[in-house]
Parts: sequence; C-alpha cells; structure tokens
Amino acid sequence: MTITAKPVPGSQLLTPKDHTLILIDYQSQMSFATHSIDAITLRNNAALIARAAASFKVPTILTTVAEKSFSGPMFSEVTEPFPGQALLDRTSMNTWEDAAVIKQVNAIGKTRLVFGGLWTSVCIVGPSLSALEQGYEVYVVADACGDVSAEAHNRAMDRMIQAGARPMTALQYLLELQRDWARTETYESTTGIAKTFGGSYGLGVIYAKAMFHAQEA
Repeated sequence: MTITAKPVPGSQLLTPKDHTLILIDYQSQMSFATHSIDAITLRNNAALIARAAASFKVPTILTTVAEKSFSGPMFSEVTEPFPGQALLDRTSMNTWEDAAVIKQVNAIGKTRLVFGGLWTSVCIVGPSLSALEQGYEVYVVADACGDVSAEAHNRAMDRMIQAGARPMTALQYLLELQRDWARTETYESTTGIAKTFGGSYGLGVIYAKAMFHAQEA
C-alpha cells in the first residue's frame, strides 16, 4: 500500500476555533494542599493557558467551587485575561454536574474540550470522564493541574488517559494554537506570552530577539 503525504495538520491537533477551554477551581484553598506541583509553576502554567486562550479568542469557561464560603477567589492570573467575565460558582465537586456550567458548554457548542484546574483526581477527573462518556473529545493540560500528591495526580492522569483523554502541557497548548510562525496576526502575542510564562523557552526567545533581532518566521 502506498501512502502519499500531504502538507496538512492532523485532525487531533487543536485549533483556536474547535474547542472550549474549561478552567476549574484555581483557588487558594485548593492550592494549599496541592503538592504534586509547586505553587509558582502551577500559577505560571495556569496563566499561560488562560492568556493563550484569550489571545486566540478560544471560548473559555471559568468555574469555582464555594468561592465565598470556603475556597476563596480564583487566581488573578487566570481571571485577568477575561475582564468582566462571570465566574460560575458551584457546590458540586464534579463540574459536569452543575447545570449552569453545562448550559454554557451547550451554548458554546464545541464537542472538543480542554481542561485545567485543581485537583486532578477530583475536579478534573469528574468532568473529563463524564464528558467522554457523553461523546466529547477531552484534552487535559497536565502541568496546569495539581493534586495532593504526585501519586494522586499521576494516577488521575492515567485514569483519564485510559478512558480516552489526551494529555498535553501548557506550553504545548500555546504553540499548538499558533502552529505556524507565518501567522503574523498572533505572532507577537504568542511570543509575548512565551517570553513571560514560557520558562527557559521564553528566555531563549528574549535572548534571540535581543542579541540577534531574530524571529521564528
């Protein structure tokens, strides 16, 4: 059998228009007991995916649990890219069991969902498995999630992957949305996000631009 390659992207790659980003419970009380990832890295990666989504105009749902009575406000790094957007506060640990969230999922109408939040084994596993069972495609930004231990986070990721979820990282999410440096309309925004939140890769971008006036395109 002969296969002919074509210069087109694979269907499993994300695009800005084909999914909804759902950011769950990035709140103080949830982060206090998170030990699978340090708080600085967690906040950085959460900020990265939030800013990536805002830059590429990805429909995004922000949801909290017991914000006023127990868990506290959502990280400002997550809310700032979406000024004026209402947060959907819940009582349920499983976001998918909240009618207001599901109403928003249905209103947006995307069948591909990307999740990030705290904790992996509860607040991410719950909606991921529920959405998968109802026929949605699910992606989980693994390094923008955290749990009470590395074991809890890793087993939760294993469980979701076994059910069909696709794992990815925060920087991967940003670069997958850009995917071509010739896309000039988002080039500056993407490299700007990378420089601020992209760790050593971002430092490399800063160095190349400062020393050699270089750019990827």
